Amino acid sequence: MTDEAMMSTTFDLPGYRVDQTMGMCWGVLVRSVGFAKGFTGSFKALAAGEVKQYTDVVDEARKEAVERLMAHAKSLGGNAVLGVRFDSSDMGNGLAEILAYGTAVKVSPSN
Repeated sequence: MTDEAMMSTTFDLPGYRVDQTMGMCWGVLVRSVGFAKGFTGSFKALAAGEVKQYTDVVDEARKEAVERLMAHAKSLGGNAVLGVRFDSSDMGNGLAEILAYGTAVKVSPSN
């Protein structure tokens, strides 16, 4: 097994067995769109279709939330996270909370 934590949206990892459940883990951050992206994005939102400025911000925020999720799982002694989910909420004033969460577990190859 590698040193990098494995993750799954399911509750198992094919080829591995869960040896120990370490507990719930999460990665959370609050992100602002930023003035420049918000300004140009708000004009593009007037037209139909994807608003790339906002998509990029959300994508980067989710990546960072996953990195924090993996770090929290490792701090609990886990080497994998099962049942991974995302949640987000608008906090107002151009701020959004992005949350990635799941169950930190210790797994080993099932041979």
